[in-house]
Amino acid sequence: MSVTKKKNVAKMETSYVKQQEAAEISAGRKKKLLFRRLAAFFTLAAVVSFFMISTLVSQSAALEEKVEEKTRLDQELSDLKKKEVMLEEEIVKLNDDEYIAKLARKDYFLSDNNEIIFNLPEEETEKEKKKEKKAD
Repeated sequence: MSVTKKKNVAKMETSYVKQQEAAEISAGRKKKLLFRRLAAFFTLAAVVSFFMISTLVSQSAALEEKVEEKTRLDQELSDLKKKEVMLEEEIVKLNDDEYIAKLARKDYFLSDNNEIIFNLPEEETEKEKKKEKKAD
């Protein structure tokens, strides 16, 4: 029974009352506009924040991929440099006639005049076999 009853009260039609009502209406409009501006500002701020955060996350993921790729490529570069040094040493050796003769004897069983080549299989000593068994 909390029913409010309307009372029929006549309003005063003075300039002061009109001025106060206009001020209340103006304050209500200002408050409504302020609320709308704040809502629009926070919505815009939220959208901008979302885009900034998503950009940050995507850039950090891309940066992480680039760092991983860089480490992989650095490792590959170091391997290729080692291979280059090894191949340069091989070139120097292949320019030496004695080394070529040694390779020809070893790989192709070529010999000098009156020379006999015996190719014996390499056998491991018993001690080395025991060491391998212990290591396994």
